[in-house]
Amino acid sequence: MFRRVEQGQRAIRAGIHPALFYGMFAVLLGGNALSGTALLMAPDIARLMGGQNELVVTAYEDRLAQMRVEIDRLHSRSYAQAGDINLQLQELSQQQDVLLEQHQLVKALVEKADQLGIASIEMRGTPPVAAPTISGNPDVAATAASVNQMMTETQQAMVGIASAANERTDGIVSEMDRLGIALELPEAGLSGVGGPLLEASDGEGSPMIDDANSVMDALMRYKAARDGVNSAPVHMPISGNFRQSSTFGNRSDPFTGRKAFHSGLDFAAASGTTVFSAADGVVSFVGDRSGYGKVVEVRHANGIVSRYAHLSAQLAREGQKVTTGTPIAKVGSTGRSTGPHLHFEVRRGENALDPKPFLDAGKRLGVMLGQG
Repeated sequence: MFRRVEQGQRAIRAGIHPALFYGMFAVLLGGNALSGTALLMAPDIARLMGGQNELVVTAYEDRLAQMRVEIDRLHSRSYAQAGDINLQLQELSQQQDVLLEQHQLVKALVEKADQLGIASIEMRGTPPVAAPTISGNPDVAATAASVNQMMTETQQAMVGIASAANERTDGIVSEMDRLGIALELPEAGLSGVGGPLLEASDGEGSPMIDDANSVMDALMRYKAARDGVNSAPVHMPISGNFRQSSTFGNRSDPFTGRKAFHSGLDFAAASGTTVFSAADGVVSFVGDRSGYGKVVEVRHANGIVSRYAHLSAQLAREGQKVTTGTPIAKVGSTGRSTGPHLHFEVRRGENALDPKPFLDAGKRLGVMLGQG
């Protein structure tokens, strides 16, 4: 699709008056430079249209249809200055063809963003109808200005999608860094490429295509970061009626009364309450452990293991692939326990880690990603 746009632009450059073409190019460059400011200052641009991407795209396509009807109307009439007007209308039609191709790029990016839960930037405004001048000729400049406006809006939409994706990616990376988890993110422009090494061609590249590819790179990095969140035990392993009954660290042992180290968090809940996997992973152990009673362990990325203990029943089996929220066990009071509760641990190698920072990070990420 991106190649078709580049070919269309080359054809248009060959047929458009140089002054008009470079004027359009200057407008687009100006749009690039001002788009960041516009996203911050204009409420209608800065607002993310959560869950309304399809409506935004449909409304924009309606505007494109209006534009085509207007240009066709201008073509169908005769004017005193027929030669000048016809040349301008021909150039205007070619500009609109570029706009249509540009919109296809943006539509593909919006659809990808929608799949990842990122809302599109709203593109507003109605293309002005070319009003007749004193001589009776249509104001072609007004229609041309509308085309340029819509080109700028599609550019702003791409910038908005990329900004949202990069902001979320940076937030995820920051949270994972605090937990000592390194995410593997694709490098920009290096995902799924190859082919023989050939000499560079003399043809000019397309800034619009480069921008579209940059947006897609940002979306792919965000997807990889989001997948990293799903692979870390940052999600609550229990829901419903429960309370945290014990923290991580030194405490008074409930049986001896002496100071002892507690290697996880305890969540008191009714026996039989469902226990969920706190992240994507593979069940690495199902059985009994001394003091823990019935146990299920899940191995995640980065060498991290989550442990669920004192269970009344184990629903998972060793080797089973699980995702965040998969039911894996039932709350119980087996092993060294004073009553029904879930003992939840996060471990790296032989070391027990405090689960609280993981769960706290999960809450913040849930808000950031619109899941909280």
